[in-house]
Amino acid sequence: MPYPASIRAETGMPTACYLRAIEGGVLLTVRLQPRAGRNEIGAPHGDALRVRVTAPPHRGAANEALLRLLAYTLQCAPSRVQLVRGAAASQKRILLHGFTEEEVLRGLET
Repeated sequence: MPYPASIRAETGMPTACYLRAIEGGVLLTVRLQPRAGRNEIGAPHGDALRVRVTAPPHRGAANEALLRLLAYTLQCAPSRVQLVRGAAASQKRILLHGFTEEEVLRGLET
């Protein structure tokens, strides 16, 4: 498994330092690299998940590409993926509505 940082005792499922369960979903911390060669979700980088998108960081294009990539990867409606912090920064906080940490980890593994 490329993403887990530790194993959750009560479920035996992996946990990751870039995920945090909250009421109604999961917060995902991402370090975004715009103008990359391709769109891809990479390995963790510190306490954030590294994501690369081809879109430039102009007028929110990279943020939109990030949200679309996450929705596609997690096979969910784009409305369930919301940028809540870091619109103009490389480190971003994404709210994944209605997900558990385990569901997000499974979705990112595929």
